[in-house]
Amino acid sequence: MSFIFNWALGVVLVLLLLTVFLWSAKNRRKPVQKKLQTPVFQEEFAEEAAFPVSQSETTPKISKHPIQEIPWNYGIDRLVLMVRDPNWIYAYWEITATKQEEFSCQFGAEAWSTSRPVLRVYDVTGLEYFNGYNANDYLDISINDFTDNWHIEVDRPNSSFCVDVGRVMPDGRFITILRSNIVKTPSVSISNLLDEEWMWIEGIYRSITKLHIGSSPMITEEIGQDMGIIPLGISSPGRPDKEV
Repeated sequence: MSFIFNWALGVVLVLLLLTVFLWSAKNRRKPVQKKLQTPVFQEEFAEEAAFPVSQSETTPKISKHPIQEIPWNYGIDRLVLMVRDPNWIYAYWEITATKQEEFSCQFGAEAWSTSRPVLRVYDVTGLEYFNGYNANDYLDISINDFTDNWHIEVDRPNSSFCVDVGRVMPDGRFITILRSNIVKTPSVSISNLLDEEWMWIEGIYRSITKLHIGSSPMITEEIGQDMGIIPLGISSPGRPDKEV
């Protein structure tokens, strides 16, 4: 009897466990699957980088010493002549309103407007004094009333020049308004002046010491001093004074 009872009890327990398992499997909730949302891309605009600017940087700085522009005129009547090279000279000038009024007062109210401006270039080579009439020759260059400088081709190396700025009257007279300084153009040939003093000292050294070029100048000077030819204390080549 006990065997039958135990078997029946085991069957009941198995059925009970099976019933509980089936019930829990039926009522088990399925996991809720969340639908992924597609991200929405928004259009972005790059902004320019803006750095804070201090008020001192935006405010213009006023210098204590403002830069002054070079004036076109200085209010001085002058004519300056300079040498550019052996064949060219350069002149610049300024004629003030006062000078023009003086010209009009002397030659008439219409003299300035009826005359024409001219640059007269004088060759004064070899003259001890130039008075405006004793030049070797001259050249006239027509200019206008607004010209204040001119490059002049003289093509005469080793020559002296002077320039006048003036007006040529209707009757052909030339009236000088300004006169320049005198300049001399350089020579284009090699100078024929030789430094004989250096050549003389070199000859003395070679004849006395019989040393070749490249020998110590201190040794050469010492030997020359011992022989009584080169004076003591001399720092540069020079001809010794002759005894009277």
